[in-house]
Amino acid sequence: MLIRRENPGDVEAVRAVAAAAFAPYEAARNPDRPDGLPVEVTLLDELRADPGWLPELSLVAPAPAPANAPGGGIAGHVVCTRAHIGSVPVLGLGPLAVHPAHHRRGVGSALVHAVLGAAEALGEPLVALLGDPAYYSRFGFEHSETYGVTAPDPKWGTYFQVRVFERPVPPPRGPFVYAKPFSRVDGG
Repeated sequence: MLIRRENPGDVEAVRAVAAAAFAPYEAARNPDRPDGLPVEVTLLDELRADPGWLPELSLVAPAPAPANAPGGGIAGHVVCTRAHIGSVPVLGLGPLAVHPAHHRRGVGSALVHAVLGAAEALGEPLVALLGDPAYYSRFGFEHSETYGVTAPDPKWGTYFQVRVFERPVPPPRGPFVYAKPFSRVDGG
C-alpha cells in the first residue's frame, strides 16, 4: 500500500475522509451540534494553522479507486503534530482517519506504521496518543505512566499511550502537552 506525504491538493479530500470517518462518533458525542461536522475536522483545520503542524508528518493513503470515489481519492490520513513534555519537543499522533469505504483493508495500520517510521527517522523521542490500547499496542504503544508521562486529562487512564523510540538518552518524563488546537476544540 502506498503512503505518501499530504500535498496541498489533498486538503479537502482529507477533510472529507475525517468527516466520514468520525461522523458516527460525532452524532453520539454531540447530537445537538448544528453543523454536524465532527470535531476532528475542526481540529485538523486548526492544526494546519498552528506552529505545531509538521507537514512532513501529515501522511495520506491514496485510494486505489478513481478520484471521484468515496474520500475523493484518499483512503486515509494520519498526522503527528508538535507536542511537549516540559521543554522537550515530542509528538502527538492524531487524528487518524480512514474512510468507511476502505475499512478493514489495512489502511489505518499502514498509516500508523508509516508515520511512526517517519517520526523515528526524524529523531523524535516519543509519540503519544489517546486511543484504544487493544489496537495501538500492536504498534508498540504502552500506557504513558509506564514511562512517567502524565496525560493531559487523568480520566484518560490507560487510553493515553506512548511509543518510545530507542535513543542514547532516556525519554522525557512529566506532563504531556498537545499542540494548542487540541485544547481549543470541544468534544475531542
